[in-house]
Amino acid sequence: MLLQTSKAASENEKEILIKEIISKLTLKEKIGQLFIIRPESLDPSLNCEQVESLYEYGCKNISPQMKSFYNEYPAGGFIIFGKNIASPSQLKSLNDSIHSLSPLYPLIYTDEEGGRVARLARVKKLHIKQTPPMAEIGETQDPQNAYDAAFKISKYLKKYKIDVDFAPVADINSNPKNKVIGDRAFSSDPKTTGKMLVSFIKGLNANGIQGCLKHYPGHGDTENDTHHGYAETKKTWQELLDCELISFKAGIECGSNFIMTAHISAPKITGDTIPATLSIELLEKLRNELNYKGVIVSDAMNMGAIKNNFENDESTVLAILAGIDCILMPFDYRSSFEAVLKAVEEGLISEKRIDYSVERILTAKVVVVE
Repeated sequence: MLLQTSKAASENEKEILIKEIISKLTLKEKIGQLFIIRPESLDPSLNCEQVESLYEYGCKNISPQMKSFYNEYPAGGFIIFGKNIASPSQLKSLNDSIHSLSPLYPLIYTDEEGGRVARLARVKKLHIKQTPPMAEIGETQDPQNAYDAAFKISKYLKKYKIDVDFAPVADINSNPKNKVIGDRAFSSDPKTTGKMLVSFIKGLNANGIQGCLKHYPGHGDTENDTHHGYAETKKTWQELLDCELISFKAGIECGSNFIMTAHISAPKITGDTIPATLSIELLEKLRNELNYKGVIVSDAMNMGAIKNNFENDESTVLAILAGIDCILMPFDYRSSFEAVLKAVEEGLISEKRIDYSVERILTAKVVVVE
């Protein structure tokens, strides 16, 4: 594995190693690092609708044909859903196969928040006792309960070779009309949410699992669901700083290596209806004002707020130009990959811009494999 380092290695030594690796990668290898895809995206026999099916066409192993496709379109990460799981041994075997696809160690992600969003715990064949929704844990006002919940989750994620959990939800449950967050959030109080999510992150880290704060800049005070279409926050930047961003700042200060964007628009901040995922202004604020240095992951790019308003290739390129490091679940992986390659070759995206994201991604991977 190219990314293996000694635990005693200094930050400077790790940085030198990563820069050396990047200098030897081909452009296609670099571009691949920017994608997190479903295993099904490697199967050329499946069309895009089949790949995105919630319950059908689930790949349970990596076939020779899929390995061949991966060699042509090498992704940096994979996301696992219930349809990829048949048994405990099969899941471990699948994830071992994914990790061995490249010496750059493709990361394996899943959504295991507790409550209704639990990709592994909801699969009966794994016999996992489900964790209550985070709202119940938040109500206890005891951060130790958040730590314990995450510790339990991270223990079985580690067992099944998962690297990154797309949790905790950093959103504030501040709008009772919200259709998507609700009991996924710890609280309607930002300070309580901040304390709880910091403990949750520490609980994940205790078993070697990385967490991911979501959904920047805060999906809790919206009325519509970005899975289906347009959603917006009516708040100004200062209003977000006074509420939604308190929990994100707590997670950043705790050292979270991943943040996921929301596809919500913020017209009172940007002056337009561009989703945060594609907004240069909002992502620059995350970097410059909130001082976030880690990996910025888009929410799934096949969601209605993106897919209904932008072409597949267009949204991928716009996300990278805006500052996204990892493109999660593009509707058409091959087309998205080729669109980025074309954009670099034509000078729309500089190779240096790609390198910035690859460096952040590889830095996070070194933490995972240590």
